[in-house]
Amino acid sequence: QVQLVESGGGLVQAGGSLRLSCAASGRSSSSYAMGWFRQAPGKEREFVAAASWSGSTIYYADSVKGRFTISRDNSKNTVYLRMNSLKPEDTARYYCARAKGGSGSYLTVGYDYWGQGTQVTVSS
Repeated sequence: QVQLVESGGGLVQAGGSLRLSCAASGRSSSSYAMGWFRQAPGKEREFVAAASWSGSTIYYADSVKGRFTISRDNSKNTVYLRMNSLKPEDTARYYCARAKGGSGSYLTVGYDYWGQGTQVTVSS
């Protein structure tokens, strides 16, 4: 089994920054892509960013490209999401997920383990 625990969420003003962390425990996740998704109230869960198992291939949603940065440290079994220039529309619960393979996916069905999420609220 794999457990994913997110941290780093909070309340921030528009234009501010946060860094989310996702710590994986249980079976090693270093051979799998990792992703971040978010879900706002009344909306579907949407893709934010993903990193291949080595971190050499990165994917971003158009809405966060240039503002968010995903990275991973396989020695610590941790993946990060640095979020800069935050906007009120970034307000959501952010989830970390482990992909079914090494190359990542934009789709939720491409992931088989999920964390409980961390809330990010951006005030205007």
